[in-house]
Amino acid sequence: MNILQPPGWPRPKGYSNGISATGRTIYTAGMIGWDEKEMIVSHRLDLQFGQALRNVVAVLAEGGARPEHIVRLTIYITDRPQYLKLRDELAPIWKSIMGAHFPAMALVEVKALVESSALVEIEATAVVPE
Repeated sequence: MNILQPPGWPRPKGYSNGISATGRTIYTAGMIGWDEKEMIVSHRLDLQFGQALRNVVAVLAEGGARPEHIVRLTIYITDRPQYLKLRDELAPIWKSIMGAHFPAMALVEVKALVESSALVEIEATAVVPE
């Protein structure tokens, strides 16, 4: 896996501009902050974010992938101001699940998610070396 960083561009904080990888590709569905019984773990964005990210990692593990194999994440949130306010609280959650791995990412604010109590949904693409 290679991080793609054009010369002279500032280094992004918390994500990569691009990643090049070769191997077996795994795609997840959008994961929300619920547990294995489909119960939302909290009404707090930070706790839902952590659970959604753990759910992504659990699905990838079923395909033999680890967090460092994630090449792309799309994160959908329902409240951008709340996300920005909680950014410092999200960093240690990210680190505990993903370590220092920062894939290419997009963050999108949406009006709502299908599960009405969900505040965040995360989908991933991973590439596992053959």
